[in-house]
Amino acid sequence: MVGVSRYTVAEYLRRAAVVGITWPVPAALDDLALERKLFTPPFTPEAGRPQPEWARIHAELRRPGVTLLLLWEEYRAGQPDGYGYSRFCDLARDWRGRLSPTMRQTHPAGERLFVDYAGQTAEVIDGATGEVRRAQIFVAVLGASNFTYAEARWTQSLPDWIGCHVGTFASMGGVARQIVCDNLKAGVTAASRYEPGISRTYQDMASHYGTAILPARVRKPRDKAKVEVAVQVVQRWVLARLRHRRFHSLAELNGAIRELVTDLNNRPMRHLGTSRRALFEAIEHQALLPMPDTPYAYAEWRRCRAGLDYHVEVHGHFYSVPYRLVREVIEARITDQTIELFHKGDRVACHVRNPRQHRHTTIPDHMPSAHRRHAEWTPTRLLREAEAIGPSTIALVERILATKPHPEQGFRACLGILRLVRSYGPERLEAACQRGVDIGARTYGSVQSILRNGLDRAFRPEPVPDELPVQHENIRGSGYYH
Repeated sequence: MVGVSRYTVAEYLRRAAVVGITWPVPAALDDLALERKLFTPPFTPEAGRPQPEWARIHAELRRPGVTLLLLWEEYRAGQPDGYGYSRFCDLARDWRGRLSPTMRQTHPAGERLFVDYAGQTAEVIDGATGEVRRAQIFVAVLGASNFTYAEARWTQSLPDWIGCHVGTFASMGGVARQIVCDNLKAGVTAASRYEPGISRTYQDMASHYGTAILPARVRKPRDKAKVEVAVQVVQRWVLARLRHRRFHSLAELNGAIRELVTDLNNRPMRHLGTSRRALFEAIEHQALLPMPDTPYAYAEWRRCRAGLDYHVEVHGHFYSVPYRLVREVIEARITDQTIELFHKGDRVACHVRNPRQHRHTTIPDHMPSAHRRHAEWTPTRLLREAEAIGPSTIALVERILATKPHPEQGFRACLGILRLVRSYGPERLEAACQRGVDIGARTYGSVQSILRNGLDRAFRPEPVPDELPVQHENIRGSGYYH
């Protein structure tokens, strides 16, 4: 009838018999007085018992190696009449329970940096066209001190994602040992609870700073509860305050965000009684890893295959690798200035980046010996070799080089023509080139056909006779023929 079990009723009757209460209950006993008799009153600390500084203890627990046992020993050393260890732990647990749920995790100082994009965006108006663009808001927060960083970027693409991390580390003056991120496509190539795939560029950035990437589990926001709360705080204390302002550049927007985030970090937190910046400088800054000597330069990674000409194509330009790597898979690390080429983890080539499309950048050491000998030929050398044969040969070589989109495309034809001198001699070759110039020939095959069929003879100069022709009455002479 009353909705309680028989065991509960039996326990109440037992307690009533112990304290001497019988039915009917005396009228002087109201519900509160009856409860006091039946049940032991809850524990209330004595008025004179010294209370620990729970906010300080909560902050000290974030320091590496600090435990509740150590803090209790320090507390009892200063307060001999204080709580025992077990009661001290119970009170500490109760105090932490009054904080926000996302702060119940214990994050050692310098251990984790949580990163994510906010759901809200900010408007930037193009002053020339009036077009409104939406900027994405990146948020990062340290686990121990809640020190917060925010930055606006145009997109959530890989270059912007990496640039936000570089800005975060520069702002904090150090690097956390782990980065906890969401499964953003720019940073995580394959979401997995056990072996997530990390973008090669993202991993390259982490290696440069000496940190590790720990993606959160899919659809498990509590894995990154710190940044979930930080995003909410940034949206309420930063973006909400900027809702009536108009910005005409990304730099102007970031300047306003920077001012409000600085104010946010300097504002005392309600439960801890201190600011994020004070906690950061007191317990976390010195625990961060030192910054590298140089900031990370954004590098894109791309897989490609070396062609038969031992070159790989990167953004429309062709770069050489050692010729033994023909048909091998090459990994290209692409920066603004250089192209680094790797094969099975070993760097095999490094080139200065060239923006010219459909051109080749070749290192001579990458070429086979036969190709190097061929590469030594230049337009100047070809013309010098042609000059030794004659003016018609020079003219034909110049025309062949001029008619090609790239002079290098005419090298083989010119080399073939010049080497015909070995079979036919310089006089016949010069005559064949003269005929080729007259008929508009521009190929090696045309000159070779002229020589093979004897068509060059009409263009050879007549030899000068050593003596005058014989005069005789039986010789008819040229006048005989009409």
